[in-house]
Parts: sequence; C-alpha cells; structure tokens
Amino acid sequence: MSNSLYVFFPLLLFVILIVWRVWFYKKTINLNNFNPSWRNILNKEVSFYADLSATDKLRFEQELLYFFDDVTITGVKIEINDTDRLLVGASAVIPLFGFPELRYRNINEVLLYEGSFNDEHQTEGDGRNILGKVGKGNMNRLMILSLPALRAGFKNENSSSNVGIHEFVHLIDMADGAVDGIPESLMQKQYVAPWLKLMHKEIENIRENESDINPYGGTSEIEFLSVASEYFFNNPEEFQEKHPELYSLMKKMYRYSF
Repeated sequence: MSNSLYVFFPLLLFVILIVWRVWFYKKTINLNNFNPSWRNILNKEVSFYADLSATDKLRFEQELLYFFDDVTITGVKIEINDTDRLLVGASAVIPLFGFPELRYRNINEVLLYEGSFNDEHQTEGDGRNILGKVGKGNMNRLMILSLPALRAGFKNENSSSNVGIHEFVHLIDMADGAVDGIPESLMQKQYVAPWLKLMHKEIENIRENESDINPYGGTSEIEFLSVASEYFFNNPEEFQEKHPELYSLMKKMYRYSF
C-alpha cells in the first residue's frame, strides 16, 4: 500500500466518524414527555406546524423532544416561557423536517437576549445590529438569538424573515465541514451545480436591486443560503411565485412536498 493510501484511509474514517456524530447519533425519546398544551401554542404560533397532517404533527413533536433533550435554551437576564422554547425548537426542526434520520450535533445551547446585540454580545451601546449568531472559537456549539426577533419571525407568516431558521441553516451548512452556502449534507450531488448557478444569478440580482430577497443575502454565498431558506420556509407561496426555479430546487434540496 502506498504512503498516500496510509494517509487517506485514517482521514476517511475520521470524516465518517465526524459525520456520524454530527448527524446520525440517535437515542430513545419518550413521547409522553410532550406537554399537550404545547400543541395549542404550536398551532397558534407556528404556521408550518399548523399546516401539517396529524401524522406529520406527531413527528414534528417527536423532533422537538429530540432537540430539547440535546440543547439547552437559556434566557440571559430575561425570563423565557414555553412559547419561546417552542419557537427555538421549531426553528431547528423546520429546516431538517424532510430528513427524519438527521439530528443537530453541532450545538449545545441557545442563548436568548432581550434585544439586538453587537460583536461583543453587548445589548447596550453602539453597534447593536446583530439579531442572531452562531458561535465560533470559544463560543463554539453556541447560538445567540434576539428574543424579539425570534418572536417576530413567527408572528407574521407572510414575512420572508425568520432569524431562528436563518441561524439553524448556518449550522446545517457547517455540518459538512465547509461553510460555503452549499449544504452538502442534505443536497444530492446532481443539484450542486444548478444550485451554484441559480445562487450566483440571484446574488447578482440582489446586488443590482432586482430581487425582493433580503439584501443581506447578496453579501456572500453563506448568507444567501440562510436568507433564501428563511423566505422559502416562511412564505413558500410568494417565494414560488417570484422565484420558481429557486423554489423548485430548494424543494428538492430540503425534501419538501408543500
């Protein structure tokens, strides 16, 4: 065996182990732990859940329990309630709902702040224009969300913005080891080239003020994936009407049937 193969196989095994740890580790969840009162909250606050069939609602509830079992949700100097926790959980479940075999394995805790914050995570002073952030470095496996922004993302079902979904899509992008706006952990290979083509075309339209997609999506491929996903999940009918090619491809990418 050549030296290159001696190097390659351990690396391959390492990558397989990481992917398994990120996505495929499973545990037993007791569905009796789902509080029946949560269904009323979800039906009222999360239109995605409200529109599901009875069978899919049960699976959504199961996915929420998996998420709550893995991830701590903490209010920072604020009181949070069941609705807030359910909105965080829904933000996580929605992008992966087409992949019941997958679980997030790159996050331990979500911090909810009283408002927007700056690069130093301060909620007072200048530069407080950040609504959500996935931690890196010493903040690894941590997400920070503005609680008002989280609530607003679900309040208006016709909005194209949802900060919770935005940040969890970043985690999906990170799961394959390359943060590049191509969610290879989800996307079948035949869709990568069409995705790149459409993404770059739409980014150009955004930069030329010829698109209704949030201008932030024009700053990079990474942000485009999250911004387009917000729109796709929050307002699919309008997204399909205004961006039919992109909608069709993202529908395949996320394995959705609405």
